[in-house]
Amino acid sequence: MVDFGGWDMPVQYPAGTIEEHLRTRTHSGLFDVSHMGEIEVRGSDAILFVNRITSNDVTKLVDGQAQYSALTTPFGTVIDDLLVYRFSSHHLLLVVNAGTTEKDWDWINSHRANETVDLTNVSSDYCQLALQGPEALGILQKLTDLPLAEMKYYHFSPGTVDGVASIVSRTGYTGEDGFEVYAPAARAEQLWNQILDAGNAGSNTGVLPCGLAARNTLRLEAGLALYGHEIDETTTLLEANLGWICKLDKGDFVGRQQLVQQKEEGVRSKLVGFEVTERGIARDGQDVVINDRKAGRVTSGSPAPYLKKNIGFAYVPAEFASAGQEIKIDVRGRLVSAQVVKTPFYKRHR
Repeated sequence: MVDFGGWDMPVQYPAGTIEEHLRTRTHSGLFDVSHMGEIEVRGSDAILFVNRITSNDVTKLVDGQAQYSALTTPFGTVIDDLLVYRFSSHHLLLVVNAGTTEKDWDWINSHRANETVDLTNVSSDYCQLALQGPEALGILQKLTDLPLAEMKYYHFSPGTVDGVASIVSRTGYTGEDGFEVYAPAARAEQLWNQILDAGNAGSNTGVLPCGLAARNTLRLEAGLALYGHEIDETTTLLEANLGWICKLDKGDFVGRQQLVQQKEEGVRSKLVGFEVTERGIARDGQDVVINDRKAGRVTSGSPAPYLKKNIGFAYVPAEFASAGQEIKIDVRGRLVSAQVVKTPFYKRHR
């Protein structure tokens, strides 16, 4: 157990990180992500307000749809990445990272203008359980009447899970198909146990409870950014290859002008994926060396259990960001060879 954003969180369960990772890829894994923050936005200007403080285009959402987006600074850098859930034109739910919940809450409140909106930090009201993997649908369907197979990716629906009023969304952070269940915090233990039972927990092919370490290796294989590593208040969305959630033509939003300028001028630094090509494991914070000079830093590095490779993310000068570029990673004083590759490293084929 470790401190994570002020929460006591499991790094791994008895099966261990590698088995948790592989089970999620091949069968299913269950993650307790109740540490995530939730901020409710209600009022006639809910969409107008959230559209002004986030980078993606909230006006494109329909009821029952979710969207990946970011809160941006005036410099186009990232306060936090988040999910925006649209319940109606008057009701949105923002799901933010645990370690930044209070910062996000203060930022959002400080950027209120004349919009008619009511903001409520409802983080303590919810538990959030993420069931991920190719068998997630079949397992969760045993506990709900919602037609899960009909639910599109990044859509959601209110309903009941094991008789508990919940919100079920087809979202996740592993690169697999799966669902996230939001429910009253007091019912977390009930739902956790019932989902494990429904997935025949403990068998060699059943669902496994998974900790932070597997969540990290899964998202890295899937090429997903982690706040505080790939994105933060020093990196812009364009540098982090998140231009696809940066809708510069939607109208004004915080940081838009700087992002427009950066797009016109081109980024100087760019986030790349890399694969280590000799013995050695790259780790977070290690230096990237190109042409015998320090040229960047590793933001995330780890063995990839499913791919059986050592992979990572790093920021490098834009001229060295093409796939095939040879780089070196300073692993405790030893320069280890690596190569820039396209991401995601892993993509499901089903």
